[in-house]
Amino acid sequence: MAQPTPELFFETINAYQRTAALRAAIDLDLFTVIGDGAQTASAIASRVKASERGTRILCDYLTIIGFLTKSGQAYALTPDAAVFLNRTSPAYLGGTIEFLASPDIMRNFDDLAATIRRGTAKANTVSEANPVWTAFARAMAPMMVPAAQAIADALEIGSAGAVKVLDIAAGHGMFGITLAQRNPRAEIVAVDWPAVLAVAGEHAAKMGVKARHHGVPGDAFAVDFGTGFDVALVTNFLHHFDAATCTTFMKKVAAALKPGGRVAVLEFVPNEDRISPVIPAQFSLTMLAGTPQGDAYTLPELRRILEDASFGGIATIQLPTSQTVITARKTT
Repeated sequence: MAQPTPELFFETINAYQRTAALRAAIDLDLFTVIGDGAQTASAIASRVKASERGTRILCDYLTIIGFLTKSGQAYALTPDAAVFLNRTSPAYLGGTIEFLASPDIMRNFDDLAATIRRGTAKANTVSEANPVWTAFARAMAPMMVPAAQAIADALEIGSAGAVKVLDIAAGHGMFGITLAQRNPRAEIVAVDWPAVLAVAGEHAAKMGVKARHHGVPGDAFAVDFGTGFDVALVTNFLHHFDAATCTTFMKKVAAALKPGGRVAVLEFVPNEDRISPVIPAQFSLTMLAGTPQGDAYTLPELRRILEDASFGGIATIQLPTSQTVITARKTT
């Protein structure tokens, strides 16, 4: 048997340094500069307007944790960094740090022991018109594109003819916008707080679907959705609430759909052991820290929520982004 080692302890207790180093590299646009051909610490420092000493130490640290490679005195991007951290890449995710590592999100973990004692967060990330969701809408759109494309594929939206789509807690709007791009006869009704809808509207205009993207401001639990929708999108929403609240909410969604209407749910879905896969399983802690009763639900739990809300024909698609798309059809 391997001997006990304190390595994991020290890696974990110092993990904040990884976040700080990555934030610094993104702020300096270091990955883009390296991708553009600067390789030595001196050349990189000149391009990012930083000290050579600081740049060398940062690049060495980023190499140690896996974002760069080093050969002699030359640094290069790993394949992951080239795809997700070079600003010229269409899959660039660097901007998501403005939400994922924002003070509003990180302070949820300031006294996690007290949260665990209570069993509920002291602050509620999903409280009314929280400005963090405007930051989310601006920062997270690129990260959601693969999931939005997968939902459009699953719903076969391109061949669906004229469709009326309800995009709940639309945020950045990418899910509804993608459906509108795929189907020129799709009309999108997006529900969210007014400031968030303004961001979604900007994205809709940029992507050429503004005329078919209509905002309904307000709390998704309180606002009148209307009726006659062919499709409802419930993306990254249910995990903020307890299962009973989710079931009640999905009944409201069902009431807004036509008979036979479809819903697409996007969630982090852990296995029933709740410790795998790693990213969906870890997400429960994020919900413990930031919501009163949220959780990452297993597939049987989500299936039960949908079935209790009169949905059937449930199907799932596992995405490469560690999330799962669940589709279902209104049965009554």
